[in-house]
Amino acid sequence: MKIQRITYLSLGSNQGNKLDNLQKAINAIADKIGAVQKVSSVYKTASWGYEGEDFYNICIQISTYLQPESLMERLLQVETDLGRVRSNSDNYTDRNIDIDILLFDDEIIFSKTLKIPHPRMLERKFVLVPLEEIAKNSIHPVEKKQLHQCLKNCTDDSLIEKLPDQLIRPIPLSEKYNYIAIEGNIGAGKTSLVNMMSDEFNAKVVLERFADNPFLPKFYEDKERYAFPLEMSFLADRYQQLSDDLAQFDLFKNFIVSDYYIFKSLIFAQVTLQKEEYALYRKMFDIMYKEITKPDLYIYLYQNTDRLLENIKKRGREYEQNIEAEYLQKIHDGYANFIKTEQHLNTLIIDVSELDFVENNHDYEEILKKINLS
Repeated sequence: MKIQRITYLSLGSNQGNKLDNLQKAINAIADKIGAVQKVSSVYKTASWGYEGEDFYNICIQISTYLQPESLMERLLQVETDLGRVRSNSDNYTDRNIDIDILLFDDEIIFSKTLKIPHPRMLERKFVLVPLEEIAKNSIHPVEKKQLHQCLKNCTDDSLIEKLPDQLIRPIPLSEKYNYIAIEGNIGAGKTSLVNMMSDEFNAKVVLERFADNPFLPKFYEDKERYAFPLEMSFLADRYQQLSDDLAQFDLFKNFIVSDYYIFKSLIFAQVTLQKEEYALYRKMFDIMYKEITKPDLYIYLYQNTDRLLENIKKRGREYEQNIEAEYLQKIHDGYANFIKTEQHLNTLIIDVSELDFVENNHDYEEILKKINLS
């Protein structure tokens, strides 16, 4: 599990649509760096150290798993993506966006490329005023004083005006949802995505325990004989696991992500069971389904059959290597029918056929954007 760290950033803009520049920066930070937990009011101040347009300044609190050097690299990239052009001069200049790291937990860092706490933050009201607004009791790790005391001691007499405009804090997934279920066909990448999201949002993970099912290898050797005991054992195990894991959240985790939902049992049973077996199975399923907690968001990862077969071959589970394209298509058709007819789920379908979200961070970010917009 990656460790989430609290950091405070200062954002400023004195070119173009300043409010829009700040909002775009906040959104980009939320997408690429970490959850934005607090956003200060907007303050207007004169340019510092040179004659230029007035600045709009804010401070934000974020939670990120990035180390300080990586955090700085990402912030510089955000500035570049938003159109900032840096000059070779050491003099202050106008800029559409400027982002500085002020504090990173209670760490003190002095390197060639990075100094934390920001060495000039205590000299600048345009930094301290918005920072004190959202972190007044936080302690400056060098001064050993709370920030509201640091503000009182600040000798900067610059005028600073609080504006009525309010910027929007992007709501992270961990606050938007309590429980997300991610499903897909065999080899679609659902477990990989669940594990990545767990690291990103410090979420509790519920993973299907398929490897513990003794009927699974036998089923792939003789489907007709072992279909019913396989599906019944899966149903019982999924019901027990979801009932236990969803009954209460961990002390420090109020966000759960699972790589299956109980309805998966019915979809696979429709494909594998004979008519009489399925009728009996359905009676058992309906009893259990009423008792299971429904996810706040149900995500179906779609991958085309060719890509699924590639992924199955790549991960190398011996008992899966003889799975046929026709079987995968039947499973997909079952999911498609379920999604079409189930009216009580908040459902999101994401086509990942052309994405590699495990190896390509941009693809992963695109998936998170789609989830956030759902």
